[in-house]
Amino acid sequence: MSEEQRENGGDVPEIELIIKASTIDGRRKGACLFCQEYFMDLYLLAELKTISLKVTTVDMQKPPPDFRTNFEATHPPILIDNGLAILENDKIERHIMKNVPGGHNLFVQDKEVATLIENLYSKLKLVLVKNDEQKNNALLSHLKKINDHLAQRNSRFLTGDTMCCFDCELMPRLQHIRVAGKYFSDFEIPTNLTALWKYMYHMYQLDAFTQSCPADQDIINHYKLQQMLKMKKHEELETPTFTTSIPIDITD
Repeated sequence: MSEEQRENGGDVPEIELIIKASTIDGRRKGACLFCQEYFMDLYLLAELKTISLKVTTVDMQKPPPDFRTNFEATHPPILIDNGLAILENDKIERHIMKNVPGGHNLFVQDKEVATLIENLYSKLKLVLVKNDEQKNNALLSHLKKINDHLAQRNSRFLTGDTMCCFDCELMPRLQHIRVAGKYFSDFEIPTNLTALWKYMYHMYQLDAFTQSCPADQDIINHYKLQQMLKMKKHEELETPTFTTSIPIDITD
């Protein structure tokens, strides 16, 4: 296990989050969406000083013996709170909401937003598997609905001017759409979705996103492995890059 990262200390409970490491170097953050989502949730709580956060990456291609001993075949994310390991995504979410100090504030009840962002990722996966106009249009239509929602609410984030669990779920998926969609299918988020780009601009300013975000190369390799494609040697040696610029001018 490697690349330990700590946020805050002092007299607050320490939460450890074990996440998948890069499939390129086995050390830096990997491109697991759920790992980033819970990393963001917990990072926000660490910023509020309700917890101390320790993040550990694990190379799942060569997991260390102590990891296999403790967790057998379980894949990250894994949350450890006071010696208790929580292993399943829905249980991790419930634990953050009910047991981690301040966690209940992140989990806003908003059925409209929950419905709005579900199935977005499955539409990206379809575009990556077979790039055709119908699948592209389905993804575009979904992004337009999110854009229209943001424009109508005229707020910085999905449910208001404070980040919540829905933002921690949506933004990593938008990043995968940007990076993997462009690389594999030449798919780009249209510049006329200005409310969506403004949203992404605000997210790119936040440590909770930038500290948890995987490199572009790791996002690309994540899908190459799913498609049984090998990464070229020069790609493995590339300096990690992070796409965080936006193609339109934003005035706050």
